[in-house]
Amino acid sequence: MADIINSISGLLWGHVLVYLLIAAGLFFTFKLGFIQFVQFPHMFKVMFGSRKCGNNEISSFQAFCTSLAARVGTGNMAGVAVALYLGGPGAIFWMWLIALIGMATSFAESTLAQAYKTKDAEGNFRGGPAYYMQTGLGKRWMGVLFSLCLILAFGLVFNAVQSNSIAAAFEVAFDIPKYIVGICLVIGSGIIIFGGLKTISRFAEMVVPFMALAYLCVALYVCAINFAALPDVFMLVINSAFGIEQAGAGAIGYGVIQAMIQGIKRGLFSNEAGMGSAANAAATATPYPPHPASQGYVQMLGVFIDTIVICTATASLILLSQQLIPESGVLGIELTQAALSEHVGSWGTYFIAIAILFFAFTSIVANYSYAETNLMFLEHNSQKGMFLFRLIVLGMVMFGAVGELGLIWTLADISMGLMAIVNVIALFMLSGVVVWLSKDYNEQRKKGLIPSFDKSKHPKLDKEVDPLAWK
Repeated sequence: MADIINSISGLLWGHVLVYLLIAAGLFFTFKLGFIQFVQFPHMFKVMFGSRKCGNNEISSFQAFCTSLAARVGTGNMAGVAVALYLGGPGAIFWMWLIALIGMATSFAESTLAQAYKTKDAEGNFRGGPAYYMQTGLGKRWMGVLFSLCLILAFGLVFNAVQSNSIAAAFEVAFDIPKYIVGICLVIGSGIIIFGGLKTISRFAEMVVPFMALAYLCVALYVCAINFAALPDVFMLVINSAFGIEQAGAGAIGYGVIQAMIQGIKRGLFSNEAGMGSAANAAATATPYPPHPASQGYVQMLGVFIDTIVICTATASLILLSQQLIPESGVLGIELTQAALSEHVGSWGTYFIAIAILFFAFTSIVANYSYAETNLMFLEHNSQKGMFLFRLIVLGMVMFGAVGELGLIWTLADISMGLMAIVNVIALFMLSGVVVWLSKDYNEQRKKGLIPSFDKSKHPKLDKEVDPLAWK
């Protein structure tokens, strides 16, 4: 079974997704006029004004924190370590590249999610790829396929990945048995998950900025005390990415391919650009400015912060240490702990354990919110059905805490890959809508207006957009 699972993962990532995701990122980068570079300052401007919303509504900032809670997790700490161990330092370059071009893809999927969102019976906004596949493309079967993949990936497999990293880190740092950590995670997750969508958003808004800032401060301190070595580390990443250091050994082709595959795979797992997951959080917001594209800008910034900032911080910790040893068997969160401990002493192990607790725990509750939205799309939103699903999610959290890392990561890669394929196809098919929404937003800005969404200006959207969501 393990061999079959590994073969499927290798096929998806080695022959399909690497090229599909790069193609999607480049396509939207060109179609949107290099939006992630030209409009880079505007991302921050929108984010700083994103706390505005009505009473009992979810603001753009809360939606941003929810998506960042899902993004910033084991991918940033354990995933980067796995990429470095399996792909070498060059994997970091490919993580940077997939993030930079993936920002445009993230803009596209989050803007569409806002445009095609709906309002549920409790007054919450719901949306995401499944919704724009059904409404924008008229292909419910495609939305159903995506929803099933997302529920498998985020509701079940990814939560097992998150709890696995927490349990491993606490076992190394505090010698706490994994099953004890698993029980505590189940209790904590259950309290928040059963509180509903708004509880998850408020929790993310409080925790995410604090945890990200604390981790970055430690990473900056390590970079400062190793400042003289930073240029060499940067050149090591570049040389490894293009096989320069392997050229003499005749292994240039294999080394570059491994670096590329591991960098893109772990980069996507971390920032989720093109996967369609963060779009589910983007749809929950009441955006300001009141236009779908404004949430596209906010979520685009999330990709930048996740990979270019936080993943680079982890890579710096590891590459500035002497702990990246090929075939040593030390990878994942244990490698990150060992690296930081070399820089700051034994308290580094404890700090990483606490950091991964915050990072991965917020990912668990945010991942669940994505799965719940897609379960409702499948019209399985009865009280008993939702209660049962929540129990299954918590069961996977417990399973992940005591399970094996390798098989869990591979299952995550497969489910993530299937999601990305379905979503990217839909994005290509709806690219005309994305371009129109982007132009409409920026044309209003050029006139000195606060952009607002008037669906009547676009005949297709006028017929398809939920009137209760966009009055």
